[in-house]
Amino acid sequence: MPKAKSNIEIKNRRASFDYEFLETFIAGIVLTGTEIKSIRAGKASLVDSFCYFSTSGELFVKNMHVAEYFWGSAWGKQDPKRDRKLLLNARELRKLSNEVKKKGNTIVSVKLFIAENGYAKLLIALAKGKKVYDKRASIREKDYRRHAADE
Repeated sequence: MPKAKSNIEIKNRRASFDYEFLETFIAGIVLTGTEIKSIRAGKASLVDSFCYFSTSGELFVKNMHVAEYFWGSAWGKQDPKRDRKLLLNARELRKLSNEVKKKGNTIVSVKLFIAENGYAKLLIALAKGKKVYDKRASIREKDYRRHAADE
């Protein structure tokens, strides 16, 4: 029996303003039972979250806040801002690792969602930081599109 479509989408709106996305990837996340319940309740935040490689070559997301599940017991409670491992295949990990070594590139989390199979997925992006004048240009472009749509 297929699972019901979930409408949980937690976005990092600031990321598109501060970074220019070069390429996106969808990664699985290693979570505990109470964390997935909390995400399904919409109690997570991606503000100031980013990804980094550990010394063993694994990819982790840092500063992703997942609130403690209200009905969870003391046994299942985790630190809300703990580092969580991301699941990608080896080819994608190698590609990201090589790109992050280049100056100015980083990996940011863009969107957290529940996939059709019921698992939590994180949309991450290989990104390059925008300068102040780039930010002004993107604001100008958005205003232009908004005014063109009104007319």
